[in-house]
Amino acid sequence: MGHILALDEGTTSTRAVIFSEDGRTVASSAQEFRQHFPGTGLVEHDAAEIWRTSREVIGRVLGTASLTAADISAVGITNQRETTVLWDRRTGEPVHRALVWQDTRGGEFVTRLTEAGLADEILGITGLPVNTYFSAVKLMWLLDSDPRIRERAEAGELLFGTIDSWLIWNLTGGPRGGLHLTDATNASRTLLMDLASLQWSPRMLEITGIPEAVLPEIRPSIGEFGRVDANQLLGGVPITGVLGDQQAAAFGQCAFSPGDTKNTYGTGCFLLTNTGTEIRRSSHGLVSTVGYTIAGQPPSYALEGSIAVAGSVVQWLRDELGLISSSAEIEELAASVPDCGDVYFVPAFSGLFAPRWRPDARGTIVGLTRFTTKAHIARAALESTAFQTAEVLSSMRSDSGFEIERISADGGMSVNDTLMQFQADVLGCEVVRPRIVEATALGAAFAAGIGAGTYADTQEVGQFRSVARSWTPQIDAGERTRILRRWDDAVQRSLGWV
Repeated sequence: MGHILALDEGTTSTRAVIFSEDGRTVASSAQEFRQHFPGTGLVEHDAAEIWRTSREVIGRVLGTASLTAADISAVGITNQRETTVLWDRRTGEPVHRALVWQDTRGGEFVTRLTEAGLADEILGITGLPVNTYFSAVKLMWLLDSDPRIRERAEAGELLFGTIDSWLIWNLTGGPRGGLHLTDATNASRTLLMDLASLQWSPRMLEITGIPEAVLPEIRPSIGEFGRVDANQLLGGVPITGVLGDQQAAAFGQCAFSPGDTKNTYGTGCFLLTNTGTEIRRSSHGLVSTVGYTIAGQPPSYALEGSIAVAGSVVQWLRDELGLISSSAEIEELAASVPDCGDVYFVPAFSGLFAPRWRPDARGTIVGLTRFTTKAHIARAALESTAFQTAEVLSSMRSDSGFEIERISADGGMSVNDTLMQFQADVLGCEVVRPRIVEATALGAAFAAGIGAGTYADTQEVGQFRSVARSWTPQIDAGERTRILRRWDDAVQRSLGWV
């Protein structure tokens, strides 16, 4: 039996997972990398460190599994989306730290585009609102941060990419002929791709002033991305699947039919619904995006609601407040009280994303009394993820036309049974958890497997769909309405701070 290696480069760590062809995990290795916060609202990564950790986890996972490149039939890549890297074509050196998707700089460009009356046109072309979340705004900031950077970009000396492009370029040779590529799912998050044609939009390049010379070639998510350079541990192995992390999670959850919905509980939280070959437009704050593309087939589209802060609020409680000593402690602490004690935590550290899109919001904890304990704050922090998801699902039902009576949950926070039960309560629908909660890496492996011919199609991959546990609502509609209204009251108090 052959093996597929998935390289999963997330927001806080890099992971390599080897899967057998029947979807079982053979070995896994993960490594955290440093988060840089140089100022309020600024979030950066060292792209060179990301590449280094990628090589290290690949080496460790091969060693753990006692395998070599000869045992790996294909590589799949999945990555944190929107994070922006700009590097020297000749040396491979980044010209600046990577600007992470959470980074809020570039607000002046958002204001400029909005005041110019271009927001509706941009939404129509790209499916995305004008927001600092997306790569083009970050790239506009980088190009304007130093006149020399823009000169070099226009001269073709620099290359732009999201993290997938950075990894592909390095894996396939880097300065020694590395391939400058991306896939349609990642390109659809840049604010530069025409959602209908799946090509870079000349109009968006005109609007943003971004030179075409820096852009990678857009390829289908499932297909040929070259082979790993002979000097690498995986030398000669083909890269045959590339998906942005949320699309990869949906692929790993086998969300292949219109109406299939998943929610990934990671650093942020991302609810995505398959809309088939039709681009569905949102009037409730969601984004239209590419679900996946297979070479020679029509694209599969999706609607998505993005929540900026989910698992990262647990990290904040651990690292900045010292409320817990490990992330795993939060479930026991939160479960030690029967409810939140009327405490509500709005973790708008970088503003609010879908469906409100309020960059002026900031983190707020309301309802504190002398009765409040750290357990109530921990529970309110967990519940904030469920409340934000409920807002997104309400918009999703309105915009997609699907009833959505069941969502599939994955990601690190989905192992928290207390959160999953509360999520079912506030959604008013069933929540299911698969056997493998790291659906992002699994989706990259499935995609690479189809690209390499290991699997014939998504129908064959669908046989690996699994459910380990499910939750149904345990509160009535009246109580659900009451606590959702209370949450909205708390959110209103977070708005307009900036």
